[in-house]
Amino acid sequence: MPYVVDTEALVKRYLDTVATGTSADVAALYSEDATLEDPVGGGEVHIGRQAIQRFYTALDAAELSTELLSFRSGGHEAAFAFGITVGGAMRIEPIEVMTFDRDGLITSMKAYWSQADVTML
Repeated sequence: MPYVVDTEALVKRYLDTVATGTSADVAALYSEDATLEDPVGGGEVHIGRQAIQRFYTALDAAELSTELLSFRSGGHEAAFAFGITVGGAMRIEPIEVMTFDRDGLITSMKAYWSQADVTML
């Protein structure tokens, strides 16, 4: 049976957690067997919450802010563009696609961006 979750609220929670939380906090938003590919086509697909937490550890020492730029939802999936500013020195504007389970946990995330989406401030 199809299910629908409040994907916009879940995306906002994710962006807030990326900006203010730890790598463990962000990883806790993912299901145990989730996948993460960031950037798409750029290398390794991280599988499982532990691997995803290791991916986000680079954020632990950084001063970050996030801004949702556009959002689209379809049932239990969402696509969104956002800006992430790192230490006031760099801004990246990726598009991410996420799927969520019935409990609102992220089951997959794909981030689409390249160097063309990075601006030095």
